[in-house]
Amino acid sequence: MSEDCTSADLLGLLDDECARTILTKTSREPMSAQTLDAECEASRPTIYRRLNDLLDCDLVEKRTEPAPDGNHYARYAATVERIEVFVEENGIEVELGDDEGHAADRFTDVWHGIRGEE
Repeated sequence: MSEDCTSADLLGLLDDECARTILTKTSREPMSAQTLDAECEASRPTIYRRLNDLLDCDLVEKRTEPAPDGNHYARYAATVERIEVFVEENGIEVELGDDEGHAADRFTDVWHGIRGEE
């Protein structure tokens, strides 16, 4: 998550249905704003605002790809596979990640918990 994007910013962004749809759709395959326009049933300006918000929080990345006619176009891809929210003494924390090694990490955490280790 970007240093400029706070947990509150992220939670606010995830409260938006269009942003959630963009994140879900781009987690399957990179998509253009035009394709997302149809998928989200939102106006093109709304799609671009949400994409900018998601880019600011490092939840999606912009990929520039060449077209056969020599022009270039942008496609967007989700950069996270998992978003976790933790309620702690000093507030709510949000962690982003991918699933690489996730099962092994959970097993290690459980094992350390059983043994009383931190």
